[in-house]
Amino acid sequence: MSTKILPEQQTTPRTSHGDGDHERFAHYADKHKITESMVTGTPIRALCGKVWVPSRDPKKYPVCPECKEIYEGLPAGGGDEGGNKQ
Repeated sequence: MSTKILPEQQTTPRTSHGDGDHERFAHYADKHKITESMVTGTPIRALCGKVWVPSRDPKKYPVCPECKEIYEGLPAGGGDEGGNKQ
């Protein structure tokens, strides 16, 4: 087993929600990456640009409006890369 150290990254929200509002929403991301992130603790990026480690029940939060808009604009039948909320 190997361990990969990721470089420190600064992220800036790319939405009009303002600081901290990302935490109020469930976000769309690749379902395989969500599962892997929950197991490994490796951060992932949502469609809206939020970077986080999924750890809460997405059903308890409304869907991020920016993620939803991007997801609905994607072509149908995206193969294995289907989106999921977290």
